[in-house]
Amino acid sequence: MSRFGLALVRLWRQAASRAYLVALFDALLVSLATYLGYSIRLTLFIPDHYVVDCARAALAFSSCTLFVFALGGQYRVMWLQAGLEDYLRFARLYLLAALLFFLAQTVWRFALLPRTSLAIMFFSAFVLCSALRVSWRLLHEPTPAQAIRQRALIVGAGEAGILLARDLNRNPGNLVPVAFVDDDPQKIGKTVDGLEVAGSTEQLPEIIRDRAAKVVLIAIPSAHGRKIRSLYNRLAPLGVEVRILPTLGELAGGLISFTRLRNVKLEDLLGRDPVTMNLKETLHYIHGRSVLVTGAGGSIGSEIVRQVVRNAPKEVLLLGHGEQSIYLLLEEMQRSAPFLPLHPIIADVADEIAIGDVFRRWRPHVVFHAAAHKHVPLMESSPREAMRVNGLGTRTVARAAGREGAERMVLISTDKAVNPSSVMGASKRLAEKILEREQRLHPGTAYMAVRFGNVLGSRGSVIPKFERQIAAGGPVTVTAPRMKRYFMLIPEAVSLVLQAGDISRGGELFVLDMGEPVVITEMAELLIRLHGYEPYRDIPIVFTGIRPGEKLEEELFYDPSSVHPTPHPKVFSAHLRESQESEDLDSRLERGIAHPELALSLLCELVPEYIPSSRRDH
Repeated sequence: MSRFGLALVRLWRQAASRAYLVALFDALLVSLATYLGYSIRLTLFIPDHYVVDCARAALAFSSCTLFVFALGGQYRVMWLQAGLEDYLRFARLYLLAALLFFLAQTVWRFALLPRTSLAIMFFSAFVLCSALRVSWRLLHEPTPAQAIRQRALIVGAGEAGILLARDLNRNPGNLVPVAFVDDDPQKIGKTVDGLEVAGSTEQLPEIIRDRAAKVVLIAIPSAHGRKIRSLYNRLAPLGVEVRILPTLGELAGGLISFTRLRNVKLEDLLGRDPVTMNLKETLHYIHGRSVLVTGAGGSIGSEIVRQVVRNAPKEVLLLGHGEQSIYLLLEEMQRSAPFLPLHPIIADVADEIAIGDVFRRWRPHVVFHAAAHKHVPLMESSPREAMRVNGLGTRTVARAAGREGAERMVLISTDKAVNPSSVMGASKRLAEKILEREQRLHPGTAYMAVRFGNVLGSRGSVIPKFERQIAAGGPVTVTAPRMKRYFMLIPEAVSLVLQAGDISRGGELFVLDMGEPVVITEMAELLIRLHGYEPYRDIPIVFTGIRPGEKLEEELFYDPSSVHPTPHPKVFSAHLRESQESEDLDSRLERGIAHPELALSLLCELVPEYIPSSRRDH
């Protein structure tokens, strides 16, 4: 085809997305059909005394047609991507317009109109208006390379949705946008960049059916978890693929494009607002400082390293017990920060000689203590090891930090330390008490603890277990139907840790406002749906009963009345509770480690609020 011909085709395609042009073509074609009705009936020539009647009939017929088509939404249809349902709706509306004209002519007889002319008019107008719409569809018929493109609905007609639609149209891939969906009543029914805002999210089932959509694209980067979760629950039974644009935090100033689309993850469905912090303004205490991270190879420790590295420390010490995880982290950090001094250290945090040597050699200014045992069921049978790593390890690091003049030490704690019902929780409560004691002994160092709930994506998270069970065909095992847990994302948890390091003056316990707890059963159901199955039908969920050391619900504070706000609206603080034990804390801790058979009873003495499950059962 010549360049001129291609230009004409392009202009004709563009006309399909202009409602006023489609209406103008309809009016002209209906008027032409009226002329044909008179001229064919009257042997191709219209006598002078019929000219006025023909004009009146053309005006009335085109007015009826435009009125019915506009009322029926014909001028919001994207005829370039029209489907069978669009053509059937056109036919029904045309019949209604013809009936309206016939009734008006019968009642008012505004034109002398032979019956044969009327039949020719109706038939000609239908053929001409149909041909107009089919021509647009044929000109847009996909090439073999485009034939596999899937019809996609875009949820969100805001800036992100519009940019996404433009990018999809500009860079044809395997998706073609057919309409927007938005809950703003001011947008519904309008056309945005040639795409109709077809309705609200409540109407998704009908819109998906009418538009023959196979993919739904969620383009609301600012939406919180509850909104995404509600949308996903509505879409899951409909058998469509769901993709999502990253959150504003993940986009981090990047361009919105179809290449950024990804599948929905469980983190997107977390029913709480994400925590955002301006760490650039608060991490001055890290700039130019030597930073030590214990447990650096773990999920929390490694994320602390990643965020610290981005904020210009003098050097970072990567301390861990597992050489493989430290090696992998070191490789990653050397790629992202090739000029920053990174020092891998393989050591046990409970080894006083090794830890003392680290502090004397490197003199770290800031310490993040993330090394810990955290698996509740495993620690129930290993109380000595919990006391050794979580208790003695914390004392060793905290004491060395105070002796060698560290400026700050941040302990990573857990909500399981509140009224603990498990060995792990009790050992972390012991760590908090040790920190309070060290704050009194070494006032020159600011000691603080950061307490939060379960972390999505960590190695000990319930999510990997659920995913393995789903991959095996089920069943998915949940402790109890009503079990609830607080959840947060790893970057959020680490942001809180770093924020605490700035706002602390020493002796505080920081807790994130984590929103509402999540019912584990609901989380399991969501995860099953994310894998394309239906809970209970395809993958069964089995309740196994509460294990030793577990609680139905976790707490964040002992005494909510002692909680105080901080400069960050989602971070709260309380002072570490003073230890009621005598000065023989060290001797009891060391006896528990030296005599494993006494570890549990001595842990109960050190943490009086802890009652082992074996005692609660009696």
